[in-house]
Amino acid sequence: MAHKLPRSVLVLIHSPAFEILLLERASHPGYWQSVTGSQETGETLRQTAQREVAEETGLVVAASALRDWGLSNRYEIFPIWRHRYAPGVTHNTEHVFSLCVPRDSPIRLAPAEHLAWRWLDRDAAGQAVFSWSNRDAILMLGCRGPYAAG
Repeated sequence: MAHKLPRSVLVLIHSPAFEILLLERASHPGYWQSVTGSQETGETLRQTAQREVAEETGLVVAASALRDWGLSNRYEIFPIWRHRYAPGVTHNTEHVFSLCVPRDSPIRLAPAEHLAWRWLDRDAAGQAVFSWSNRDAILMLGCRGPYAAG
């Protein structure tokens, strides 16, 4: 198995009313998150975001529908997941995107990755996720400036 690259995307999928779609991890029940995934060799970050949205939710969207926030977070990889990376890799850089879809969009989960999905308002979603970077992005969504939806 090839090692994962220490570059990933976080894609906040939200409705026009700023309800956030969260997914529950199959490997860690009770861990809720937005769409996330590692960049594959040869992909742009936008292509990674587009692929991960399709794989994790079944939503097939144009790359142009994804809003690149120009925001990245560097964080330590949890020890339980470090075996997926090359030896000695301890940190990942995550790039934030968002995607606005109708709340009634049909969601089709990848059962090996996620157990359930739900829409939550921004405050509840920020409290439900386990990742600080996911929480911070959720709380920035809809604010004025570069993180405004659109």
